[in-house]
Amino acid sequence: MTVSTRFPSLRWTARLTNLVLPARCPLCAGRSLDRCSGLFCNDCRARYLADPAERCPRCALGLTGLSSLCGRCLTTAPAFDASYAATHYQPPIDLLVRRLKFGAQLPLAAAFAAALLEPLRRRRLDDYDLVLPVPLSADRLAERGFNQAMEIARPLARALGLPLAAQACVRVRDTTPQSMLALADRKDNMRGAFAVRDRAAVSGRRVLVIDDVMTTGHTLDALAACLKRHGATQVVNAVFARTPLR
Repeated sequence: MTVSTRFPSLRWTARLTNLVLPARCPLCAGRSLDRCSGLFCNDCRARYLADPAERCPRCALGLTGLSSLCGRCLTTAPAFDASYAATHYQPPIDLLVRRLKFGAQLPLAAAFAAALLEPLRRRRLDDYDLVLPVPLSADRLAERGFNQAMEIARPLARALGLPLAAQACVRVRDTTPQSMLALADRKDNMRGAFAVRDRAAVSGRRVLVIDDVMTTGHTLDALAACLKRHGATQVVNAVFARTPLR
């Protein structure tokens, strides 16, 4: 993946990715990668990451009509203010996400961070004050051994030159994984799941929240509501992949 010289730390990320990951594109499993091209071959990058479709600026769902917001956000506005996604959560991108989350292929996180730079350039970089990964519960973190959102947020925060507020917010309730629940049950599942333990870190700040996947948006909505109750002035989501809900 080509990395802008405006973000020098991600040039090293791309080089590290090339050293650790296979020399062939993991999406098409065929084409060899150039030395500094990053995770995907040029064809797969254009096919899966260009994402020319219009998205709702609030929740990053694809737009099909002429409205500036999707129907969901027009009906019930979420607590967050904007969302950006690098690609759709669908085959074969979903396999890469699962390799990171459940296969502990951590170098993928740096590549996901690099992919997020393009949608984030739609805003001025000084529109954010800090980067905050979606926290895992203590039990889930102990079971998995890492937080995939943190692994994406760390190189992204370095590239953007923003502080990483890794400990400002915690998940205080070990919720049922959202993927195991019906869509109608996911909002209730996240109720009271988060708590801010460092109000000074978020009060009066514009927070850039990082996660790997956004499906219904209920997790990010609950987190944004918690941050705003503790004084955050704006919450913007940056997710690698967005599920194209129907």
